[in-house]
Amino acid sequence: MKPRASDTAGHARTRRWRSTVVLALVTAGACGLVARAVELQLVEHGFLARQGDERAMRVVKITAHRGAITDRSGEPLAISTPVDSIWVNPQELNDSIDELPKLAAALGEEPQTLARRITSNLDREFLYLARQLPPEQAARIKSLGIPGVNVLREYRRYYPAGEVAAHVVGFTTIDDRGQEGLELEYDQTLNGEDGAKRVLQDLYGHRVEDVDSIRAPRPGRDLTTSIDLRIQYLAYRELKAAMQDYRARAGSVIVIDVDTGEVLAMVNQPSYNPNDREQLKPGLYRNRAATDIFEPGSSIKPFIMAAALASGQYRPDSVVDTSPGFIRVANKVFEDEHDLGVVDLATILAKSSNVGTAKVALSLKPEHIWETLTALGLGQVTGSGFPGESAGMLSNYTHWRPIGIATLSHGYGLSVTPLQLAHAYATIGAGGIRRPITFERASGPVAGERVLDPKVAHALVGLMEQVVAAGGTATRAALVGYRVSGKTGTAWKSEAGGYSTDKYMAVFAGLVPATHPKIATVVVIDEPSGDQHQGGMVAAPVFANVMSGTLRLLDIPPDDLQNVPAATLVQVSEAP
Repeated sequence: MKPRASDTAGHARTRRWRSTVVLALVTAGACGLVARAVELQLVEHGFLARQGDERAMRVVKITAHRGAITDRSGEPLAISTPVDSIWVNPQELNDSIDELPKLAAALGEEPQTLARRITSNLDREFLYLARQLPPEQAARIKSLGIPGVNVLREYRRYYPAGEVAAHVVGFTTIDDRGQEGLELEYDQTLNGEDGAKRVLQDLYGHRVEDVDSIRAPRPGRDLTTSIDLRIQYLAYRELKAAMQDYRARAGSVIVIDVDTGEVLAMVNQPSYNPNDREQLKPGLYRNRAATDIFEPGSSIKPFIMAAALASGQYRPDSVVDTSPGFIRVANKVFEDEHDLGVVDLATILAKSSNVGTAKVALSLKPEHIWETLTALGLGQVTGSGFPGESAGMLSNYTHWRPIGIATLSHGYGLSVTPLQLAHAYATIGAGGIRRPITFERASGPVAGERVLDPKVAHALVGLMEQVVAAGGTATRAALVGYRVSGKTGTAWKSEAGGYSTDKYMAVFAGLVPATHPKIATVVVIDEPSGDQHQGGMVAAPVFANVMSGTLRLLDIPPDDLQNVPAATLVQVSEAP
């Protein structure tokens, strides 16, 4: 049966209607897409570009290389080595929580511990997981391909000399900021300034390319110190041996160049290894030589003689009657071990006469003593700038009474640091010129301030030679071929209610060679145990051992060859 014409026409109209609807829909969709494309490309282009940059573009810090610290000859004391730190974006890493066991194993952590760290910091976009790893270990962790895990290049401070130079150099924090010693004092110049660059990253945080440099890093400046690592090691070795021999509580050695004020060596015991952060405890890393004060005992007596010579009341050959071997001042009796009778100033120092020193001090105007002590730097910092340096204590002479003057002449009632005491002796050795103490290598002559008449300083050096000569209190400080000038000190330590009768500070301060001093050295031994506790028995040998090596290393010629045994001279001349 043939379809009717009306039915055929109806089907045709239906097809045309459907085609028209489909075409209209396609056209509308195309127009919508075109309109949206126009909107995205023209209207919202800036917004979308910014959003894309925020998701893929990152500003990365370029860590500046911290400057190295070296000794005066260029030997490294502190250097920075490249290391890598692992950091994550907790929000991204939380989406890959099933990867945590693998990451925990690579970090050497428990998975539960790591999971707690991540989930408790979901509000942050930056979290350190491990600091200062070797680059190869960090690369292995990065190769795991875990989203949100990133590597940051940093620098770790390393101290090649270890505990030998620890108290001078100090150390930095884990963020490479100076914390103690020269690392702290010169932190601004050593640290430099970090740079920054803009990089393109993919979805997983992998760097695709460097886009541009925002700021170039400025490396820190290297610091060349005044320290001579050879002398530093000598002082460290001898002090440590003395600490063990005398079972002492602590000790310090300072070696200063008289002509420049440079610190050639500064060591303390107990010491620490700055490469081991487990040892960074205040009791170990405190630089006792610059921060700890003590009553210097008889090592101050040469300064009283300097005041006497400067006053014009005394000459180097002046004599003092110390009979009957003691002197009463107010209600206090000061006495010598033996009645020395009438002696000159050199003998007063050589025998460390309390009676003779007290009589000289009491015969002077108090302001003359005070002026001499302050001129030599007591009661003030040395100018070194070392962090935490103490100024010691020296009261004004207007508060002094006779009993105070007598005790002060023996080194009690005032306090100094080992560095201050060495500075004062260096000033005497320099002919009365006080130069500021420095831990930087001097590049030329160093100006100073004249604080003592050169005749007074030279006479005082001569007087102190008798301390080391036969019959003096410091014969163990003598050196073959060199004239030594110095003074011992043995002081009771103060404690609650007065002074201890079994705790001492043993001191020796000296200058070599005495004919034209080049080196000033102070040795302090805190609480030596056993029968030997005097400065001449405990500290003087340390001085002699350090100086014998120092004079040889610095090629300082002998000034006392006439007293060298002939056999010794023959052996030296025959040496290859």
